[in-house]
Amino acid sequence: MSAGHHHDHHHAHAHDHGHDHGHHHGPGHSHAPASFGRAFVLGIALNTAFVVVEGGYGIVSGSMALVADAGHNLSDVLSLFMAWGASVLSARPPQGRFTYGFKSSSILAALGNAALLLVALGAILVESVRRLMEPEAVSPGPVMIVAAIGIVINTFTALLFMRGSKHDINLRGAYLHMAADAAVSAGVVLAGLAMAMTGWTWIDPLTSLVIVVVIAVGTWGLARDSLKLGLQAVPPGIDPNKVSAALAAMPGVARVHDLHIWPMSTTETALTAHLIMPQGHPGDAFLAHVAHDLEHDFGIGHTTIQVETDDCGGCSLEV
Repeated sequence: MSAGHHHDHHHAHAHDHGHDHGHHHGPGHSHAPASFGRAFVLGIALNTAFVVVEGGYGIVSGSMALVADAGHNLSDVLSLFMAWGASVLSARPPQGRFTYGFKSSSILAALGNAALLLVALGAILVESVRRLMEPEAVSPGPVMIVAAIGIVINTFTALLFMRGSKHDINLRGAYLHMAADAAVSAGVVLAGLAMAMTGWTWIDPLTSLVIVVVIAVGTWGLARDSLKLGLQAVPPGIDPNKVSAALAAMPGVARVHDLHIWPMSTTETALTAHLIMPQGHPGDAFLAHVAHDLEHDFGIGHTTIQVETDDCGGCSLEV
C-alpha cells in the first residue's frame, strides 16, 4: 500500500475486543469438534476390535467378502484417526508462522477422508468383479452373523457423529464413512441370506457392486465440497452477493470492493473487505456493528474491514 494513502485507511478486527470466545451464531462458526473427542475414542476402539475379529474370521472361513469388508473397516479406523487429529489441531492456538493456527487441517482431513473412501471403493470394486468371474462357495450363516455385528458397530459410530455432521464437513466425512460401512455390512447380510435361500454365489459380489455405486455418490459430494474449501471458495450456505449487498447498504458506505470470504476451517469463516466511506471514518462502534451483523446473519466470525474515505476507483495499492 502506498504511503500517500496510508492516513485514509483504518483497519478493524471484529474480535479486537475479546469477544472471539463469546457468542457465535450461524452454521459457519461453531467449535463443536472439541466435544467429539469421546466419540472418536469410542469409534476407533470399537472399529479396531471389529477389524481384528472380522478379518480373522474371514481368513479362517475363507470368506473374501468378510476380508474385503474388514479392509474397508480398517480404512474407517484410519479416517477416524485423521478426522480426530484434524479437530484437535484445529483447536490449537496460532503460533510462529502458522498465524491462523492449524484450523485448515480439518479441510485437509475431509479431502483425505474422501480419498481414503475412493481407495476403499476401488479395492471392493476389483474384488467384486473378480468374484463375479470366479464365484466361490462360502457358508452364508457365519458370514451373516459377523456382518450383522458390523451393522450395529458402524451404525452406532455413525450416530456419534450425526449431530456434528450437519455443520462440519470434517465430521461429515467421519459420519459418511461409518454410514457407508453400515450399508456395506447390511449388503453382506442380505447377500448371505439370498445365497442361503437360492445357492447363487454371484449374489454376494453383485451386492458389493450396488453398494459401491451408493457409496461413490456420497463420496463424490464429500470430495467436491472439501476440494472447494481447499481452494478457498466461499463456504456453502453463504451467498457472496448478499454479503456484498449487506455491506453496501450500511449507512455511509458508498461502495464495497476487494471483498474476500474464505473458510479458515471446516467450521469457521473469515472475511476481508474495503468500504468506501466518503464522509469519513465512522468509528469503532460502526465496525463492531458490522462484525456483529456478519456473524449473526451469515455465520462469518472473523471480519477485517478497511475503511477508505477517498473513492478513487479502488486505487489503493495492495501489498
